[in-house]
Amino acid sequence: MIKTYKSDEIKACREASKISSIILDEVNEIVQEGNSTDEIDRFCFKRIKELGATPAPLFYRGFPKASCTSLNHVICHGIPNKNKILKKGDILNVDVTSVVNGWHGDTSRMFKVGNISIKASNLMKVTHECLIEAIKVVKHGEKISKIGKKIDEIANLNNFSVVQDFCGHGLGKKFHENPSIVHYYDPYYDSIKFISGMIFTIEPMINIGKYNSKVLPDGWTAVTRDKTLSAQYEHTIYINDDKVEILTESPKGVFYN
Repeated sequence: MIKTYKSDEIKACREASKISSIILDEVNEIVQEGNSTDEIDRFCFKRIKELGATPAPLFYRGFPKASCTSLNHVICHGIPNKNKILKKGDILNVDVTSVVNGWHGDTSRMFKVGNISIKASNLMKVTHECLIEAIKVVKHGEKISKIGKKIDEIANLNNFSVVQDFCGHGLGKKFHENPSIVHYYDPYYDSIKFISGMIFTIEPMINIGKYNSKVLPDGWTAVTRDKTLSAQYEHTIYINDDKVEILTESPKGVFYN
């Protein structure tokens, strides 16, 4: 079952999405050499509360922090840590999900610490392109598999790989709902169509090396098996009849930098 919502029903989802986006705009100021990922998380927690929301990740299935901070070869679900100090040349994904009146707004972006390598910069650029081009194929009645096909096409063209162990998802009053939104082509999703009223995330995770991943003993942190760099961008999307709305657009227009 895919849940659908009328536009006038999702006011709180829009607000939660906006709050998450505002916070990521602000995080850009503290992603600096010498700061820890725990400092970033404490900032996110503080701002989420100040803006009238709650952080969805905190204690979700035992996750101990308010946000995810995934550094360099960490694919996703990195746990903020006071001992993880940002260094020049690092790339970092910060993933924030705010909850307002039970509705979720989920988004993540990549940040760079000082000057980064050409390869890292290209990875970020291509990953962002994967997200934006995937959003363009979304349309009521279209196959969900078109998202994975488009992302595969772009990643392969640039000799990168698409992570297969994690995916986007429906959301709304729950953090994770049907359907799964896989970022590689899977013919199973040829038979599942986009429906007006559905809310979901697209969040491609792209690796410089092979797509294989593993989860560390903490039960959360997913890393590339070959220790190569990984990047991810994420938006929350709403299909509103013939329009596709990006609910987590950057208020400052700086989603990609």
